Amino acid sequence: MNNTQRIHQNTVLITGATSGIGKTCAQIFAQQQYKLILTGRRNELLDTLQKELHSQYGVEILTLNFDVRNWEEVQKHLGGLTDDWKEIDVLINNAGLASGFGSIDQGDIADWDAMIDTNVKGLLYVTKTVTPYMIARKSGHIINIASIAGKEVYLNGNVYCASKHAVDALSKAMRIDLLPHQIKVTNIAPGMVDTEFSLVRFHGDQEKAEAVYRDFEPLHAQDIAEVIWFAINRPSHVNLNDIVIMPTVQANTSHLLRNPK
Repeated sequence: MNNTQRIHQNTVLITGATSGIGKTCAQIFAQQQYKLILTGRRNELLDTLQKELHSQYGVEILTLNFDVRNWEEVQKHLGGLTDDWKEIDVLINNAGLASGFGSIDQGDIADWDAMIDTNVKGLLYVTKTVTPYMIARKSGHIINIASIAGKEVYLNGNVYCASKHAVDALSKAMRIDLLPHQIKVTNIAPGMVDTEFSLVRFHGDQEKAEAVYRDFEPLHAQDIAEVIWFAINRPSHVNLNDIVIMPTVQANTSHLLRNPK
């Protein structure tokens, strides 16, 4: 091998990597010796995760502390990647949230803005910035973390459901737009997952958040991360377009079996 040649090491970019599904994906991909680009709003948690994963697995990790809702920040951090970080094989659009839980007439505008700006616009900003790197190589896989709420609506879920319906639609649209460039797109739609999701939705109310997952076993971040890893590792001619993952005790957004016998 001459001096201009080098072995390509797979790279994954994970947004919202400081907790839940994003953090668990980072752990799985680090175990598999991927280079990691991890983004998040909580710099201390990013630093802690970087140190832990590097110490355990010895992988290269780039942490980027910014908010996906801010187009200028997305451009600054992801649009200015150096050549050794631009060869992104997998983008996991994980950053997202639910904020508030009320009827449409009682909704808080700040909650609505937070969900639309993060779940829809943030995903668009990151994807727009990263896809040119994939297009240049005619290779890549985008994982969009959607929700069962992107398939069905439920009481008091109005704007959150709308934002995840948008993710579902964008996954389909991306698949069409990026088809000529041989870039895969997978939509992941989980049911109830025990992460910080409900704590954020209820603005830090621990009691309300814990009640959501009481008396049944929900999905865990590890369950989702393992399915993502499976999707990424299908043969090159295979793409899993849309994956719905539910706890055994959840049939849809409104039918849940608590205290199963």
